[in-house]
Amino acid sequence: MQLGLIGLGRMGGNMRDRLRASGHEVVGFDHSPDKSDAANLAELVEKLATPRVVWTMVPAGKITEDTINELAGLLSPGDIVIDGGNSKFTDDGPRAERLKAKGIHYLDVGVSGGVWGITNGYALMVGGEAEQVAHCQPIFDALKPAGEFGFAHAGTHGAGHYAKMIHNGIEYGMMQAYGEGYEILLASELVHNVPAVIKSWREGSVVKSWLLDLLDRALDDDPTLANLKGYVEDTGEGRWTVDEAVRLAVPAHVLAASIFTRFESRQADSPAMKAVAALRQQFGGHAVKR
Repeated sequence: MQLGLIGLGRMGGNMRDRLRASGHEVVGFDHSPDKSDAANLAELVEKLATPRVVWTMVPAGKITEDTINELAGLLSPGDIVIDGGNSKFTDDGPRAERLKAKGIHYLDVGVSGGVWGITNGYALMVGGEAEQVAHCQPIFDALKPAGEFGFAHAGTHGAGHYAKMIHNGIEYGMMQAYGEGYEILLASELVHNVPAVIKSWREGSVVKSWLLDLLDRALDDDPTLANLKGYVEDTGEGRWTVDEAVRLAVPAHVLAASIFTRFESRQADSPAMKAVAALRQQFGGHAVKR
């Protein structure tokens, strides 16, 4: 099957390689000429047979909107646009309606797998109409892991990105749990080989996971993580997940705590904790550090 792929960064480039290895023809476009098979989006569209399928893998927000708006002026009725970036789910419905007015179909796909997807496959969560999902199924089958898992037609427009948002919110909580467990082990006067304990959990343990494997891999390179700063960014999905928990009145203690802890990691000296220290000194005469 033929596919136009926009955005050939690390993940997009790996997806192109995986698709080509499975026999699909991929025409890629990227602003880096050495990666691109087309000089611009118009040329990419010209190289594709109808009905065209064009997949965008560019950063969420204005870049994605600009790319899809440009495609809307180049594609023909019956063509399909797929957004595989980490767009917010609320963007998908309006996009689908704008494209529908031109006869162009739209799918949103949450993609998980990171840099390992080229070998392990990608978990795909798709939102959109069943007919277009079925048309693109050969592409999804080539990208997903072998076997029965790794793909879901999650629901209507927005469902794919919504599912990926919740996936990433869970990921935040899991990483936070592993991080806190690691810190307690490190602080213990009893445990002398923390990396060995982490490694022992990789098989036969109820906490085994791919994330745990990756922590073990990081500790192989740097047993005390001395070369890293405890500063953690977020790309939005964790915040959106907590927003949805509030909107739906669903208790999400772990997910909320994990995103707030990331905010805390960026503070060299927390103003809130200064206030707490001052209050303890005022009401109880407790010692403070100057």
